[in-house]
Amino acid sequence: MPSAFHSLLRTTKPRHRRRPSGKRPKKTGRKSTNPLADGDATGESVSFHLKSSTGDEGSGLRWGGGRCLVQPLGNLLLASGSGRGGGGISLRDAGLGALRRLPDDVLLDVLGLLAARDLARLSTSSRALYVVASHDPLWRALVLAELGGDFSFSTSWRATYYIAAASGGRSHPPPRAVEIGEFYYYSDYLFQSWLCANMEMRPEWLHRDTIERRRGMSVEQFVSEFEEPNRPVLLEGCLDSWPALGKWTREHLLEISEGKEFAVGPVSMTLDRYFRYSDNVQEERPLYLFDAKFAEKVPEMGRDYEVPVYFREDLFGVLGEERPDYRWVIIGPAGSGSSFHVDPNSTSAWNAVIKGSKKWVMFPPEVVPPGVHPSADGAEVTSPVSIMEWFMNFYGACKNWEKRPVECICRTGEVVFVPNGWWHLVINLEESIAITQNYVSRRNLLNVLDFLKRPNASELVSGTTDRVNLHDKFHNAIDRTYPGMIKQLELEAQQKAAARKKKVSFWESAVDANTGGFKFSF
Repeated sequence: MPSAFHSLLRTTKPRHRRRPSGKRPKKTGRKSTNPLADGDATGESVSFHLKSSTGDEGSGLRWGGGRCLVQPLGNLLLASGSGRGGGGISLRDAGLGALRRLPDDVLLDVLGLLAARDLARLSTSSRALYVVASHDPLWRALVLAELGGDFSFSTSWRATYYIAAASGGRSHPPPRAVEIGEFYYYSDYLFQSWLCANMEMRPEWLHRDTIERRRGMSVEQFVSEFEEPNRPVLLEGCLDSWPALGKWTREHLLEISEGKEFAVGPVSMTLDRYFRYSDNVQEERPLYLFDAKFAEKVPEMGRDYEVPVYFREDLFGVLGEERPDYRWVIIGPAGSGSSFHVDPNSTSAWNAVIKGSKKWVMFPPEVVPPGVHPSADGAEVTSPVSIMEWFMNFYGACKNWEKRPVECICRTGEVVFVPNGWWHLVINLEESIAITQNYVSRRNLLNVLDFLKRPNASELVSGTTDRVNLHDKFHNAIDRTYPGMIKQLELEAQQKAAARKKKVSFWESAVDANTGGFKFSF
């Protein structure tokens, strides 16, 4: 990709979203500098490689099968000096009229309030409005809101909507074609959205592997070396007996789940519809199949795996059917994944890859990842709109931090242990299938109980309809099933705290408090 394509990107308002606890994410803005202007946050040069399915005609990229009509703002200056006809003229100001005063992110929020018919009509008003009103995330929202998961994905969300409307007898004909010519819409905001959807992961984002890997470790070693000190680890070889590793091909999953719907983002879809979507989509935030009831819907899937021996003490099990959601099947194409979050209810988790590979980035509880802004009470998290945007704008800064993230690529047959409270981001590097479970062991029981009784538990607790009473239910069930456990753990916690308080630091041992001078003892 020519360097001119990105070398003059201007500072713009990065796109962020606010993720309320237990609710659907919302977008919001936060002022910051955009490292795309001068490389990443460390000052390194920026180079991007597009996915093989993305066409390239010189400096114009394809969008929806044709020439990309959106270019970074810096290219306006290059085109103006090149003398190419129309190349240095922006569609934006002249074509938006009074709307030109709105930043592109606000303009898209306004257009997101329109019905499909009005959005289609607006796109015929000018070349600039044709570009903005064709922004595919606008049509994705319309498809999901009106059709739920009952759609057959075509080449784009816009095309999907038109095809579904036509087949359903609704009069939503595509707008007449607008002749664009050699003009472009210059926008860093829109271009970054396109770039995040179409670029490959950079090699330097993938080569760091700082997690500890273990094979054949005893349960006692796992507890003392990782669970007790709250450290992540990648476990190898503990899924070898899973039938799922050999059975879970697409064909098998389609056969055993025929007619069943799974949770995919805000909607439910059959697996065949989801695979058609995932095979054809290329967008910034692909929909992710993340279903908590898969074993109830398809019992065979529940029988095809077993909890690794390291995680079999799960005290939430004392609640029986009243326990919060705790296990999920996860399926997604390359580029799908989960942006930075902390697992629900202060639980720990394990994530096992059955097919594919995943890139993990994890920060300890006391280190908030760059670009992520949790509220003081923990009820909301503001973060970049997409995972790729975080890598482009913030990943480079991490290597200069004193506490760097733990990173790895987890591949087929491997398991990542995620300790409670750790921030983590996960992106699929290829189509991937995984099982994940959240659990509570005695090492983490007191943390979970403290979390469940917070004053704003109704906002923080997730996976259950009874958020307010979950603490009392869990506490009482533990007392009935394991009498004295909570008191014993509280006593041990007090003893450990007292021991840490009594432990003298090196500086305190080196300074004589009475004289203010140094004392030396060898």
